[in-house]
Amino acid sequence: MIAFKDIELQDKELITSYTQNSPRRNCDLSFSNLCSWRFLYNTKFAIIEGFLLLKFWANGKPVYMMPIGNGNLKKVLDALVEDAHREGEPFCLLGICSSMCSELEAFMPGKFQFTADRDYADYLYLRTDLAALAGKKFQSKRNHVNKFKRTYNYEYTPITPDRIQECMDLETEWCKANNCDQHEGTGNERRALVYALHNFEELGLTGGILHVDGKIAAFTFGMPINQDTFGIHVEKADTSIDGAYAMINYEFANHISEQYVYLNREEDLGIEGLRKAKLSYQPAIILEKYVACLRDEPVEAIKW
Repeated sequence: MIAFKDIELQDKELITSYTQNSPRRNCDLSFSNLCSWRFLYNTKFAIIEGFLLLKFWANGKPVYMMPIGNGNLKKVLDALVEDAHREGEPFCLLGICSSMCSELEAFMPGKFQFTADRDYADYLYLRTDLAALAGKKFQSKRNHVNKFKRTYNYEYTPITPDRIQECMDLETEWCKANNCDQHEGTGNERRALVYALHNFEELGLTGGILHVDGKIAAFTFGMPINQDTFGIHVEKADTSIDGAYAMINYEFANHISEQYVYLNREEDLGIEGLRKAKLSYQPAIILEKYVACLRDEPVEAIKW
């Protein structure tokens, strides 16, 4: 029996010792995401046989992520299958990328059925692309940034503890304008965002604020997913300030460490406008993710 436990802030060093040294770049592995969204998914973890295991609930059903670590993967997968069956549920893994599909096939050939969900694919961008906006394909983005520079008296600064309240205030205004409390998705996002801001340093987050005439116009934050990929979890802007989204995106890409080759700007959730916006920034990789379930077990449709 696997002794899963709730994820707590004090587990950051242990969990990131696995996730940030893994080649996996999907946003689901950010410690901030794991911790900030646990209210919705009841996320738990365990360490066995040299692997980090993650378990959560989707649509009321226990599901798992691909084990992270080194050792006897088949033995660990068998333990997870047993755990699911103890719960009286079929065994399913979420957030499975193509390389993980290959791993599962190697260890348990023909046992899994893989179902892609485009709505949950991650968008990965080259940091250098977003920082330079060079070339014809970025001309419209470059125009937005240049117009912003000409139009506004602005300043970009890192998020520090004394500036958290500014971000909270902008989030409150954004939510009023977008009726957050009337929509489950934006309501959940607000809860996760508020938790992250209240625990900014403990989560290990990095972010930036854009001011126009001394007043906050936008903010963004995230944390490393692994050694070459930084996950951007939140980006909020005052939509009455033309170009604020484009500018906070540009400034953050120019201030993040050059260590990071990729910026993961997460999924579009099937929202048409969001998909169009993410595609317009010319992703280097659209990281497809799959649900992997054992073929011989009846499974209802599972989503995050």
